[in-house]
Formats: sequence, C-alpha cells, structure tokens
Amino acid sequence: MVKAVVAGAAGGIGQPLSLLLKLSPYVTELALYDVVNSPGVAADLSHISTKAKVTGYLPKDDGLKNALTGANIVVIPAGIPRKPGMTRDDLFKINAGIVRDLVTGVAQYAPDAFVLIISNPVNSTVPIAAEVLKKHNVFNPKKLFGVTTLDVVRAQTFTAAVVGESDPTKLNIPVVGGHSGDTIVPLLSLTKPKVEIPADKLDDLVKRIQFGGDEVVQAKDGLGSATLSMAQAGFRFAEAVLKGAAGEKGIIEPAYIYLDGIDGTSDIKREVGVAFFSVPVEFGPEGAAKAYNILPEANDYEKKLLKVSIDGLYGNIAKGEEFIVNPPPAN
Repeated sequence: MVKAVVAGAAGGIGQPLSLLLKLSPYVTELALYDVVNSPGVAADLSHISTKAKVTGYLPKDDGLKNALTGANIVVIPAGIPRKPGMTRDDLFKINAGIVRDLVTGVAQYAPDAFVLIISNPVNSTVPIAAEVLKKHNVFNPKKLFGVTTLDVVRAQTFTAAVVGESDPTKLNIPVVGGHSGDTIVPLLSLTKPKVEIPADKLDDLVKRIQFGGDEVVQAKDGLGSATLSMAQAGFRFAEAVLKGAAGEKGIIEPAYIYLDGIDGTSDIKREVGVAFFSVPVEFGPEGAAKAYNILPEANDYEKKLLKVSIDGLYGNIAKGEEFIVNPPPAN
C-alpha cells in the first residue's frame, strides 16, 4: 500500500502530475491538497479506472493533516508560477513561505515520508525544507529531494535534436549542480552512448538546457511557465523513488540532495564545498541509497561551468537557510 500526496494539486503542475500518479501502478492511494479546487480535481480523477483511491482536501477541517497522515511520498509543486521577466529568485518571497508551511505539516503528520520539492526556486526551497525538518527533529537526508529531472529531460530532448537522435530517451545525460540558470550543468561529455556535439553548437546547447524554461515562459506570454513538461519530469522522478522503495535495483536519477548522511556524498561535498548539490542518486527502500561522484570525469569546459554553478549555489542555499533560521518579519 502506497499513499502519495500532491501538495498544490489544483495548479498547473499539480493537475497533470496528479493524473500521472493516478495512472501509476505503484500508487494505491492519492491525496490531493490545495487552497482551492482540490476536491474537484480529486472527483474528476476518481472516475479513472485505476486502483488508486483519490481524495481531495482544502485547508479547512484539518485538510492538511488529513491529506498527509499516513503518506509514504509527498510531492510539492505548490507556489506561484514564473511570469515573463521573473527569475526563479523572484519567486522566493512567496514560495518560501508556502514550502515552509507545507513541510511543517509533513514534519507533524508524515515524518517518515519521502519529500519531493518541485516548488521554485529549488536551490533555496530544499534548504528551507531541510531546516524545517531539522527543527522538528525528523530530518532524514535520504528522504528529501529537490526535483531537477526537467533539466535532464530537456538535456535529452535538445541534445537529441543536435546530434540527430530520433529517440531522446536513448541518451543518458547526467545533469548536476542546481536547478536554475547557470547553476544547471549538463555533463554532455559523459553522455551514454557517447555523442559528438559540434564545437560551434556546444555553447548554444548548454545555454538552452540551462535556460529552457525561459522559452516556455515567453511562449505562454504571461499565462504561465513550464507545467506539463515539469509534471512529466516530476512524475518520472517520483516513480523512480517509488521503484527504489519497492525494491527494484539499479534505479538512478539525478537529484538535488543534502550532501551528508548518504553513502557517497562526503567526496562530493569535499569537492563542491556546498551543502546541497544535484548528482546521480541510486534509490532503495530507504530513499537515497547512494550518490555517485562523477564530477572528476567532467572535461575542462564543464569544470568551468561547475565553478559558476557552485558560486551561485552558495548564495541560493544561504538564502533558504536564513529564511528559517532568521525569518523575515510578518507583514
């Protein structure tokens, strides 16, 4: 029996993500939480003929408590979307408080659940989640993840177009670092099977992977950001976690994790010097079973990208931690 919770289920990411989880054979119960419309989304999904039972909750009548109680995995896409001209960092003031409050609920009602953070800016919201869980003495680094899978999905799609591969899923491309702009580092030299990217196209390809979200924001012309692709990527990651939890072997996806308390992270932390970083993670029954340090295999071009990423992450992580350690005054 697996109970999955989507917090922010009525939003642009939350609805398609909830649909995908309803279709998953790994989910037997699906609880949807949001400040509006979640019972309606739940009623709609409940008509689909798969085994997962669906319920919807609003904040009233202990909705968050009822949604989270007994949860095995909690996926959090809640927050406002990015708008034209808005960076992920601009989202911080609003989304930081949303993530803090939801993860406080997780700490109280589902302390053993896997927690998957999609809410941007991930570089800062995951440290916020960690600090909240620490405050409640329930922090388990093996169970807290920032979802960076969309960067991997984009890397596959955009690289396939450059090298003429008709099936992007055949390309295994590790993407490390963070989840915004130039903190995203695609290690294209480590792609399997190996690909040859023309030198005159490399810079543009890397930039497109790093800033692909801007394409969607601009194309939607003020009506939202990447929601459908993010929902698919979030589901891909959630299912990887669930497969590992079910005992399946060899399940590996990059994830933004805390670099302590997980096998393999000590070498990575020594190398990057920051507390959170996205690297390939192997999943098992307890969550993150092992992190893989592939950074020494990066080429010189990619090592320059890594330095820029690390410099950016220092400030992003500190901003998230500071939000909890020294909270801003209430308005």
